[in-house]
Amino acid sequence: MRIRRLLGIGTLTGMLAAALLGFAAAPAQAHNTLVSSNPVAGSVVTEQPGTFAVTTNDALLEAGGSSNAIQVRGPGAETLYYGDGCTTVSGPTLTTPVALGQPGEYTVIWQVISADGHPIDGEFTFTWQPADGQELATGVAAPPVCGESQAPVESGTPTPEPTFTTQTDSLETPEASAPDESSAASSDILWIGAALAIVVVAAVIVLLVVRRRSATNDRSRDDRPDDTPAE
Repeated sequence: MRIRRLLGIGTLTGMLAAALLGFAAAPAQAHNTLVSSNPVAGSVVTEQPGTFAVTTNDALLEAGGSSNAIQVRGPGAETLYYGDGCTTVSGPTLTTPVALGQPGEYTVIWQVISADGHPIDGEFTFTWQPADGQELATGVAAPPVCGESQAPVESGTPTPEPTFTTQTDSLETPEASAPDESSAASSDILWIGAALAIVVVAAVIVLLVVRRRSATNDRSRDDRPDDTPAE
């Protein structure tokens, strides 16, 4: 009976620790990861894609401003951007309409809001070699913002680097583009440490209970009268 009780305490402790460890690991597993893109990274494109897309392994969160964004940067000495800056979230996929301009290597910079609320971003390149008959678009000097008029291309105009923000409708601070990985990692470590501490405390309690019951049994045996007849 005592053994069953102790086994029950040990099982309950193990289940509690496993639940806490699973909860602690959940935030780290919630970050989305890139599954595919259109165009494919490193590919050679000969016809206007029409729609650019990035697809992750989980549903994306819809957020205002430029929290979810795709920017397409073209080749040339004076960097130009293409598209209108407007994006659409559909499940795990973010899309934007883009028409490409002059041939060359293009860079796609993207950012999405992961299922756990953290922004994740990345970039890839592809080569644009338009086939005969493809209509070429005219780029703009600054990263486009959805709903705003596009700046004309002027020779010698400095081109700002693309940045993202999760707070406003303009592209402002590059710091906002990176997830707070250190904060998430610290939270995970705290949860795992708490779970391990519970396991250790539970193990100590079980050990103390076992020792106490063993000592009690020993005293009981010592207090019993010696009924063994003398020879």
